[in-house]
Amino acid sequence: MAVRKSEAEWQGTLKEGTGRMTLGSGAYDGPFSFLSRFEDGSGTNPEELIAAAHAGCFSMALSAALERAGTPVTRVRTTATVHMSPVDGAPTITQIDLVVAGEVPGIDQAAFTEAAENAKKGCIVSRALAAVAKITVQATLA
Repeated sequence: MAVRKSEAEWQGTLKEGTGRMTLGSGAYDGPFSFLSRFEDGSGTNPEELIAAAHAGCFSMALSAALERAGTPVTRVRTTATVHMSPVDGAPTITQIDLVVAGEVPGIDQAAFTEAAENAKKGCIVSRALAAVAKITVQATLA
């Protein structure tokens, strides 16, 4: 199987410092800070990147499952929302909500919802994060 890597560098104190994250592929290289992570500052943050990874993985898993079932997708679009809350006094990812809309000829809402629930269980990122966060999915067929 493939091995992926990315890197990050942080300079300075937690609140006044700055960081930079770079994807191993070079597709993204950008800043992050305390403000971008815990408030509303510019730049990205690790949780936003987790959300993007989860949305991408889930969309692919759902598409693959529907194709195997004989109903290939025209399009699926997933939004992943990562929630952080304090647990034992430390910021913790406690929940991830997946909201997916799909265009899938030849399938009804019940079958699409079932496929989305199964994709949540089979998605590589969902499996990695399931031990640390509650993951919900809401599926709407267009």
